[in-house]
Amino acid sequence: MAGDALREAIGSARAADQSGGAHSLYIHVPFCFHKCHYCDFYSIVDNRDRQEVFTQRLIRELRALAPFAARPLRTIFVGGGTPSLLRVDLWQQLLEVLDGEFEMSLMQLMDHSGKTAEAGEFTVECNPETVSQELMDMLRQGGVTRVSIGAQTFHAQHLKTLERWHDPANVARAVELARAAGITRQSLDLIYAIPGQTIAELDHDLDAALALKTEHLSCYTLTYEVNTAMTARLRKGEFLRADEDLEADMFEHVLARLRGAGLDRYEVSNFARANGECRHNLAYWRQDAWLAAGPSASAHVAGRRWKNVQRLDDYLQREQDGFASITDFEGEDRLRNLGEWLWTGLRTRDGIDEQRAMDWAAQPEIRKLEHLRACVRRQREAGNLRVEETGRWQLTDQGFMVADRVSVEFLHALDA
Repeated sequence: MAGDALREAIGSARAADQSGGAHSLYIHVPFCFHKCHYCDFYSIVDNRDRQEVFTQRLIRELRALAPFAARPLRTIFVGGGTPSLLRVDLWQQLLEVLDGEFEMSLMQLMDHSGKTAEAGEFTVECNPETVSQELMDMLRQGGVTRVSIGAQTFHAQHLKTLERWHDPANVARAVELARAAGITRQSLDLIYAIPGQTIAELDHDLDAALALKTEHLSCYTLTYEVNTAMTARLRKGEFLRADEDLEADMFEHVLARLRGAGLDRYEVSNFARANGECRHNLAYWRQDAWLAAGPSASAHVAGRRWKNVQRLDDYLQREQDGFASITDFEGEDRLRNLGEWLWTGLRTRDGIDEQRAMDWAAQPEIRKLEHLRACVRRQREAGNLRVEETGRWQLTDQGFMVADRVSVEFLHALDA
């Protein structure tokens, strides 16, 4: 079914002269050596040593997807799981197939800083404990331009609360190994509002992260996702979640510290130096087209969405001409697509193009123009939204703090 969905989606896009294929590719590597308690992404501690059979299956899927990719690709993102846990020899096979099946020329288009506007972006997520010089050298030779390293916190006791097992000192080591290999772009992930964490401890985390001089920081409030071990422990009373006022203070503190250090917020939880934004994530937030490979990976092409089967066993055993079996297929729905575009676009610094939003909402099959105008007016009066002279709706600092709530209001306006 994935092949049929792709053929239909790409055919529709080409007929409308929208795209010659998807410009982005997401690859999911599900393996972890330990399941972090807050994580709700599909990952497994694999006791059956299926890395090799997984890689061969992934290669077959990538070859099936390749004809539907734009030439050249603009972004690739390998997430997980822990992609850096994959054996180096298997990484070599994977990188060779990517280079052979996809047009990767933009991944090599870099100046000395790796920030030319035309350059492609190839990101791999890494755990500090699984980074080696051999792996970094292999990734760079294969076209990887950026690594995203999961630091989360530099306090051992808070890492223990998260069930995150790495030595905080290895974060700096991982960054240096990436730089030594010639991977000039690095990002760090931090989590705050961890039970028991203080503002002073958060400040120490920010100091440690800024000292590494990466171009990008993702700073997430700890969320308690359904069906995670973290949420189960909270319900059992093993700890108390951070007070809402403290969480708000931490949100504002992160913004002030990072702005002062030259990292601008370009999405609710993401901060970057000039030209250091994650271009792959921007493709998501702008609702561009992307292909997806690996178990549980989600794709979006020409207003259609689908997700590969989640369980690794199902992914390995169920395929047709290389394509994965899929679930949660959603056909094109103009009203739903508008809502998704508003939801993700409002979260970004660039915001929403007012004229495009109004034209979209006024279409005969939608007819939500007046509802949308009323919502914009309410959010402006509440101080959550501003309308720039350039004709864009952008969240204020106050609006960023309640971004999800604002987005829900927009969705309700479309449903009215």
